Amino acid sequence: MLELKNISYFVNDELGEKQILKDINLTLDERFVAFTGPNGGGKSTLAKVIAGIIQPTSGRIYLDGEDVTDLSITERAHRGISYAFQQPVRFKGLTVRDLINIAAGKKLKVSDACAYLSEVGMCARDYIDREVNASLSGGELKRIEIATILARATKLSIFDEPEAGIDLWSFGNLIKVFEKMHEKTQGNILIISHQERILNIADRIVVIADGQVQNSGKKEDVLPKLLAADSCKVLTEKL
Repeated sequence: MLELKNISYFVNDELGEKQILKDINLTLDERFVAFTGPNGGGKSTLAKVIAGIIQPTSGRIYLDGEDVTDLSITERAHRGISYAFQQPVRFKGLTVRDLINIAAGKKLKVSDACAYLSEVGMCARDYIDREVNASLSGGELKRIEIATILARATKLSIFDEPEAGIDLWSFGNLIKVFEKMHEKTQGNILIISHQERILNIADRIVVIADGQVQNSGKKEDVLPKLLAADSCKVLTEKL
């Protein structure tokens, strides 16, 4: 279970102090939670606060009852939090096999490492010994990153807009991967997304805008309102 209590975050820029997150309170215990809302609303900032990439200005974060607010990103990773960036990192000189072994925390048999690649729809023999560098497409990197998170088997896996920058074919495959993860995972998944197909497989949707939680509830209750609001917006723009 993840608990966020009175989370706020301020930054200073040339215009002075600006509040990005405003006293957010959330308790998340569902297997699959989706954060959505307008760009610049605070979704990614909140996800980074949960992962430990950013420290909140105020408030506390609890994972399974333990206060992890003051823990570093490495310490939180040891507690079972994974974070997949919107743009996956490339590692020149590091192979896909190396990356999966690091994620698993041990040297795996080749067959076991390949099994994780197969889980994300990749032909293992074509990728296991490739470098994680610029020769891989955005969609390939996304799936390899998901394979590493499967290898880690963490309590909480966070994905920041996994659909960003990939083609439609890769996106279709990513949806299938997340559906499988939703069925098989023993931990919790938190995805930041605007995509209806991703929101549609979530157990809970949290709408974040202007640094606050605007709505939170079951997919059946929240998604129809979002789709209706988007339809009205499109109609207004056409008029």
